[in-house]
Amino acid sequence: MEYAQTGVIHANAVSGFNNEQAIVFAAKAGDREAFKLLYDSHVGRVYALCYRLTGDKGLAEDATQEVFIQLWKKLHNFRGQSRFSTWLHSVTANVTVDYMRKQRGWIQRMFNIESSSAMTLAAEPASCDVDLEGLILRLPERARMVFVLHAIEGYRHDEIAAMLSIAVGSSKAQLHRAKQLLKQWMGFEDE
Repeated sequence: MEYAQTGVIHANAVSGFNNEQAIVFAAKAGDREAFKLLYDSHVGRVYALCYRLTGDKGLAEDATQEVFIQLWKKLHNFRGQSRFSTWLHSVTANVTVDYMRKQRGWIQRMFNIESSSAMTLAAEPASCDVDLEGLILRLPERARMVFVLHAIEGYRHDEIAAMLSIAVGSSKAQLHRAKQLLKQWMGFEDE
C-alpha cells in the first residue's frame, strides 16, 4: 500500500476501507476513524479473553478498555509480519495479566484480604448441568489464568511463565490444579 509506506493516508483509505491491513496502517498513521473500525471489529474477542482471564465482568470491561488504550499507544509496534488479530491477542493477554496484577494489589491493600472471592466459589459444588465456562470462572485466579492461556488460547508453559512471572513448573502445576478442580466439579473425580 502506497500510503502505508509513506505515512500519508490515501484518500480512499478513510472512506473505503477494504481490508484490515489498510485499516491498521491508517490507524498507525493516527486516523481515529480507522482505529474505531479496529475497535468495533475486535472488541468482542478482546472482551471474551479479558473475561476468561479475570473471571469478573467489571474487571473484564476495565481490562478491555485498558487493552484499547494500550493498543492506541503501541500500534506503531505492529510490523505486519503476522495477522493483526494474532498480534492483538498477544497484546490483550499481556495487558490483561498486567492489569490483574495492578488490581490485585489495589484490592488487597484497600480491603486487606489475602484471597479472591473465586476461592470461596471454588468450594461450592457445581450444578448438574455442566457449564464449562462458568466452571472455568470459578477456578482460583492463578489456576484460571494458566488454564485459559494454555488450554484455550494455546500458549506454551514457557510463554505463560514469562507473562505471569512464575516458573515453568508453577505454570504446569497450576494447569494440573485447574484440570483436577474441573474434573471434580464435573463429577469425574479420579478414584
